[in-house]
Amino acid sequence: MRHGSYRFVASFLAIPLALYLIFVISPFGQAFYYSLTNWTGISPKFDFVGLDNFKTLAHDATFRTALGHNIILLILIPVIVIFLALLFAYLLNVGGRSGSAGVQGVRGNGFYKLAFFLPQVLSVPVIAVIWSVVFTSTDNGLANTVTKKLGLGTSQYLASPNIALYCVMWVLIWGSVGFYLVMFNAAMSGIPKDIFEAAIIDGATRLTTFFRITLPLLWDTIQTAWVYLAILALDAYALVAVMTAGPGGPDNSTQVMALQIADNGFKFGRSGYASAMGVVLFFLTLIISAVMLRATRRERIEY
Repeated sequence: MRHGSYRFVASFLAIPLALYLIFVISPFGQAFYYSLTNWTGISPKFDFVGLDNFKTLAHDATFRTALGHNIILLILIPVIVIFLALLFAYLLNVGGRSGSAGVQGVRGNGFYKLAFFLPQVLSVPVIAVIWSVVFTSTDNGLANTVTKKLGLGTSQYLASPNIALYCVMWVLIWGSVGFYLVMFNAAMSGIPKDIFEAAIIDGATRLTTFFRITLPLLWDTIQTAWVYLAILALDAYALVAVMTAGPGGPDNSTQVMALQIADNGFKFGRSGYASAMGVVLFFLTLIISAVMLRATRRERIEY
């Protein structure tokens, strides 16, 4: 039965692997090479400059500012999104009253799942335009109208260097919670309800069942979500490019690394320098992903 099986499998893998090498691995290799040149992105000729782009990058104040903003997003976004998605998924699955049918989710949980997932059907530019209108700094903007009604006054939002980045972060969180809620909901649906019912009969509270049962059994899913959210926090290009003035303003308060790469590559004609930024972002993403996977590694729990 195994005679010729390796050739059979190899014949199916050859084309996908070739396409992956051409369209994924090859561009990475080209970016590494261009990062060592002064290529403008247009000229057919360019010179090899070695590590000069990386030396310039080390003294680039704007890039350091963008890196700092990405680190802020990297710290806050995964924690907030995972906390909210876990909380809502737990309520939708086992947050309702226990009755004759056993442990149940809150009433109308199907509607809530649809409502939370709705942002996922919208493209990022559409979301950015909607929220840029909501955060209009004029007195009759939607956000300012609501805060005035609550007696909290008005704010400049995206026009304020102090809070513009946090407005962008709020939109990233708002657009991400629904996806991870569905992800955690699917994982929780695989946990037998008998486990929760037995714990409740033994006197465990909902908070105890969450930390002692739900969280350990979902750890692999949480680990995956953490890595994907870290990658999201290191990007944020599309949202910043559409929502903010400049983009990246005001006063570079919303600059992120991906925006700096795009500006240098397509606006300033410094594709070699932009490639050096891309290489730094590549290794930074790789290191953070490896560290997160290592730091969050736990012994697998079977049920």
